[in-house]
Amino acid sequence: MIIIGAILLILGLVTGVGVLWTIGIILLVIGLALWILGAVGHAVGGRRHYW
Repeated sequence: MIIIGAILLILGLVTGVGVLWTIGIILLVIGLALWILGAVGHAVGGRRHYW
């Protein structure tokens, strides 16, 4: 999710499409939040680690 968010963010910036940029930021933030929750030991979606 982090990689897809970063790709969409870059594509949105390069092409000037605001929707891609917005979706990229949202996916990037959600992916980072899930990664941090998994790293500190909280179960995310029934799993101990999120990757």
